[in-house]
This record gives sequence, structure tokens and C-alpha cells, in this order.
Amino acid sequence: MTLNLFDDTAPDEPSTRQLAPGALLLRGFVQGESDGGNEGSSTAMLADIEAITSQAPFRHLVTPGGFTMSVAMSNCGQLGWVSSRRGYRYVSADPISGNPWPCMPASWLALASRAATAAGYPGFVPDACLINQYAPGSKMSLHQDRDEHDLSQPIVSLSLGLPAVFLFGGLKRSDKPQRVPLQHGDVVVWGGPTRLAFHGVMPLEEGEHALLGRRRINLTFRCASC
Repeated sequence: MTLNLFDDTAPDEPSTRQLAPGALLLRGFVQGESDGGNEGSSTAMLADIEAITSQAPFRHLVTPGGFTMSVAMSNCGQLGWVSSRRGYRYVSADPISGNPWPCMPASWLALASRAATAAGYPGFVPDACLINQYAPGSKMSLHQDRDEHDLSQPIVSLSLGLPAVFLFGGLKRSDKPQRVPLQHGDVVVWGGPTRLAFHGVMPLEEGEHALLGRRRINLTFRCASC
């Protein structure tokens, strides 16, 4: 059973920081019992992740250029994002099993919608969630999220586990990105004028998180076919 992701009794709203026009960092948006927050939210999300990845295991995808990604990935929702020598694309079935991707938990959908609304994007209903697992040393090179059908919809990105440094740049790869430290429970939302901003993650440093151990998990919610 998935528990409530939100602490409705919290006395203060999570702090926010504008990264760029249309891009907002929501600090501590998700609180878990490991952080002294509401009952079991992070624990419940981790249980959901384990259930999803038991059906669609983490895998290291190959880029069209033939490089193997250091980040392990899975998906849930109506569509899942995959990469191979054939290119980047969304598909309705897991290429490994041939089965539909696991359903997105209703609690995750509610979280993504609430985060998008808090960032100024009401009515966000994602149909895809990319689940990225980082081990120490893993990184994500600067890239744009441009495989989605409707680029007017934002990206909602949640961090769990070890801290990471998020790189958020401009509309050109050559634009110098700002370095944004992310902690467990932080959410970044971007859209509008920065929807196609280049972004990435610096190599994850060694560490041990109380709940997730030596790893970071990033949930990225998108409207792939909206």
C-alpha cells in the first residue's frame, strides 16, 4: 500500500528557488521518515520503485553513438523512454520483456501534478516516468529533453538518496550551466522558455544514504504523448 507523500501538517511550505525563467527548485518538496518528515513517504516511494523494477529491471542503455550509459534506467507509465543504436524514443512496451511498462503509482501522479502546479504549471498529467539509478561515479551528460510530443508541458524531476550536483544550462550546449546542489526530497520543475534547456548531472560522489544506501534515484515525469 502506498502511503501519503505529503506532510499536510507541516508548519512551513518548502523553500523555492528560481533557476531561470520557467524553472523552479522546490527544496524538500517530498519529506520522508528518514528526514523526520511525514509518515513513511520516502519509504513508500522506495517500495514502489522496487515493485516497478522487479517487473522492469534497471538496465544500462546504449546511445545511438554506441556508448553505454553509466546511469541505470527503468520506466513506468503508459510509455517508457529507451535508447539504442536506432535512436532515442518512447515505446509502450519494455523491449526486454515485451510487456507493457508497469503502471505509474497514483501517489506519484499526484506528487508530479502538485509539484508542477507549485511551479506555475497547473493541469500537468504525466504519462511517463523515467526512473534513473545513479551509483557513485555515474553521471548524465548535458542534453535536452525533446522526444516528447507536446513541449508546452513541463518536466518534473524528483531526487531521492545521495546528494547530487544538477547542471542547468541554457538553450545552447555551449551555454555555461549553473551548478545546483540537490538533496533527498528536492524537486526541479522546468518548462516554458527553459523547456529545452540543456541539463545534466555531475559524477555522483561516494556516500551512504540512510534509506537508499550508495545510490541516488531520480524520477523524471513527462508528458510523452499528450
